[in-house]
Amino acid sequence: MATTTAAILVIGDEILSGKVGDQNAELLIGELRELGVALRRILIVPDEVETVAAATRELSVQFDYLFTSGGVGPTHDDVTIPGIAAAFGLPLVRHPELERNIRDYFGERLEESHLRMAEMPEGTRLIDGPGLKWPVPVCRNVYILPGVPEHFRRKFLAIRERFRVEPFFLHVIYTQEDEFDLAAGLTAVADAHSAVAIGSYPNFASDEYRVKLTLESKNLSALESAVTDLMARLAPEHFVRAELPVVPAS
Repeated sequence: MATTTAAILVIGDEILSGKVGDQNAELLIGELRELGVALRRILIVPDEVETVAAATRELSVQFDYLFTSGGVGPTHDDVTIPGIAAAFGLPLVRHPELERNIRDYFGERLEESHLRMAEMPEGTRLIDGPGLKWPVPVCRNVYILPGVPEHFRRKFLAIRERFRVEPFFLHVIYTQEDEFDLAAGLTAVADAHSAVAIGSYPNFASDEYRVKLTLESKNLSALESAVTDLMARLAPEHFVRAELPVVPAS
């Protein structure tokens, strides 16, 4: 079963300097997981056309989807669009639909700087969604989203269902066993069940459990087999509780 993958490219000096905190990647982490898309990379880069171009070129080839965040305004430091165009060797052209929308929106207040927002890499398509005043530009497999968290959230949520694929199934086990004592058994289970991702996370914040174990897969039967194998290796007297995977309705 092929896994659909994604990367996030966050563009902005303000993120790297700590002047502004990043909320958009945090949103996408949860959203993509719920949609069944495996997020493989998050990269933050400065407002430099060449750097944006290099990152876009690399990530767009490696993953099914690339989501960019930030750098799409009318000011001098908004370099995402030129960077994406450079990544694919495409000229910047004025998108007729965007230009029309901008002219209608600003009316007599229109300035040349406003029309910069209509410049897109040649071949860019626009995706509309419920409640969107401005569509989402897409260049090849790159979805171009704004940096302002409220706008980013609104735009992504309007188009999110187009990315939904087979879900991830997650089984969580809590135990009082020490992580050192679990290591050999976890390795054996991981080696025997390659379709299942297994994680081990020690807890030092409470006395309820010592280790949280996660087993995750898009293949429910493979997951159940791995869980059975792991449970047989755990000391039953140290078992605390488990959270079973939710099976989506067919």
